[in-house]
Amino acid sequence: MRFARAEDGVTIGYQVFGRGPVLVWMPSLSNIAAQWRIPALRAAYEALARNLTIVLYDGRGMGASDRRIDLGDLGVDAHLRDLRAVLDDAGIGSASLLGYYHATATAIAFAAREPSRAERLVLFGGAARMREAMRPAQTQALLSLVQQDWGLFADAAATAWLGWDAATSGRWTAEAFRTATSAAVATAWFSAAEEIDVTGEMSRVRAPSLVLHRQGEQQIPVEVFRRLADGLPGGRLVELPGSTPTLFMEDADRDIRLVTDFVTSGRLPDAGSASWSGELGPDAGPASRTGERLPDADQAFHSGERLADAGSASRTGGRSPGAGMGARTGVPRDGLTARESDVLALVSAGDSNTEIARQLGIAVHTVERHLSNLYRKIGARGRADAVAYAMRRMTENRQSG
Repeated sequence: MRFARAEDGVTIGYQVFGRGPVLVWMPSLSNIAAQWRIPALRAAYEALARNLTIVLYDGRGMGASDRRIDLGDLGVDAHLRDLRAVLDDAGIGSASLLGYYHATATAIAFAAREPSRAERLVLFGGAARMREAMRPAQTQALLSLVQQDWGLFADAAATAWLGWDAATSGRWTAEAFRTATSAAVATAWFSAAEEIDVTGEMSRVRAPSLVLHRQGEQQIPVEVFRRLADGLPGGRLVELPGSTPTLFMEDADRDIRLVTDFVTSGRLPDAGSASWSGELGPDAGPASRTGERLPDADQAFHSGERLADAGSASRTGGRSPGAGMGARTGVPRDGLTARESDVLALVSAGDSNTEIARQLGIAVHTVERHLSNLYRKIGARGRADAVAYAMRRMTENRQSG
């Protein structure tokens, strides 16, 4: 682990490994030391490093970087200070950037403001206006857990969001999330992200930009990424097969080949074939900004919805049992009683058994009995499984309605 110092004195932990053109994998919720323990990520790092020099770093407040930060200074300018510090400390003049989720807007801003240092952009999971990437219902439900129960958020992010259940990668991913930072820092990160908007800088980006999409309907809709690719002068959207909202884990070989070839040569595959088309750049013409679908990609996804509250807001704390999940309208019962549905919704919102008992006006041991019954009915092993179930069913119910 190396350490760089940003302009404002914040220390940033980073790693450099591999050989070939430089690709900086920019952070979202990160703990790079813990991420090496995730089998799928470790394999991806090693595969990418065969042909690329990979730079990983933890953003301020995360992982090995300084945790003592100004929580009111987490906008794009702060993230740019982190990136510049790493590049300068490592002696890297220019590089390609992998803007991953939270870092997408930062990558765009860096390429717009320092065009000579940004060679190519690979963008996944985020948007120039970050609020667009955080709008879908499942994302809002997941973020509602951050302050309520940080550990449950970490488990749900790995299971409900990434869909890994009890797999080894899922367990280590949950641990990486849990140890990445504190709930207070994460809350500040996500709150600041909702205000990040670099759409006005997109037209100044000169770096060829590959926008990748692999999402399920409950996550970020493809229209967000189409707008992103259309707004970048050298942008191109490629939709990837599958529904796992990450790179290098579902059809990892294809993802690695696609990113490696783009970074090393700037060339992309024709839709429906493994052959490579002309280079992508600012003067590539309108066809370069047309979203292209690789074989077997899912159909285009519909835009996400805000969560609906269920029941009365007059309960304790002003929050209904369905706040954040929609107990009676957002979660199909599948044999659950009305009370069990209320309990499931509050579990999904991160409430403890004591808080659930207080809100529903029942005893804690009654809550425990309801939990035991609903776990049995939905096949859940515990709270994280219940959250994953509720999020999946909420989305299915919205689609069927």
